[in-house]
Amino acid sequence: MDPVAAARAVVEERHPAARAAFLGGSILSERRTALSDLDIVVLLHGTPAPYRESFRFCDWPVEMFVHTEDTWHAFVDREIQRRRSPLLWMCADGLLLFDADGLGARLDAEARKLAAAGPPAVAAEELEDWRYAITDLLDDLDGSTDQAEILFITAELARRVGELALNVSGSWGGGGKWLARRLDAAAPGLAARLHDAVREALDGRVESLVAVTDEVLAQVGGRLWAGYRRGGNP
Repeated sequence: MDPVAAARAVVEERHPAARAAFLGGSILSERRTALSDLDIVVLLHGTPAPYRESFRFCDWPVEMFVHTEDTWHAFVDREIQRRRSPLLWMCADGLLLFDADGLGARLDAEARKLAAAGPPAVAAEELEDWRYAITDLLDDLDGSTDQAEILFITAELARRVGELALNVSGSWGGGGKWLARRLDAAAPGLAARLHDAVREALDGRVESLVAVTDEVLAQVGGRLWAGYRRGGNP
C-alpha cells in the first residue's frame, strides 16, 4: 500500500467521522527512507482530541496528531512563539487527505500563510543568553582534555550554533534532522562545516570548530561572558 492510501485508510479506520486530515513529513519528499513514518494530522469535532499516538498500520509506522479546530490553533500558537512548529509545517507542507466541511482548506491556507511569514523575531535578551551559553561551551572546550567531555561539548556546540544561525537569519527552527534541513536552506554549507569541525575536534583539533562558532557569534556581537547578568525569579 502506498503512503497516501495507507494514511487515508488509517484515518478512515480510526476516525471515520473526522473533519479533515493531512499527511506530512519526509514520506512525501525525496528524503523519504525505509524507516520514514506516516505523520498524520487529524481534525475532529471534539473528544477524544487532543492527543498524539504512535502505532503501526499495515507495516507502516504511524505518528498521529489528533486535534479539534481550537486545539490546533492553540498548539500552533504556542509552537510559533518557540519559532519551531512541527504541527504547522505538517499542514503547510503536507497533503490534504480529505476535507469533509471546509476546515481542511481553511487550515491549509492559514498554515501556508503562517509558515511563509516566518517565526517571531528573537529578543535581544535571548540573543545574549545564546551568546553567553556558547561562549561558556567554547571555554569548556578549550580547557577540557577528557574525551567524553569533549564529545558532549562539541555535540552541544554544533546544535546551539546551528540553532543560533537559524535565529539570526529569521528562519524556522527544527530538531534532529530538521535542524540540518533548515540550515541547508538558511545557511548553505554551515551544517557540513559543523560536521567536519566536530570530527576534527573529536580528534583533538578544535580550531575549525572554534572558527565556525565565532563566525556565527560575530553576527550577534561576538562572545559574551564578562558583564552578562540575569535576574532570578522569586
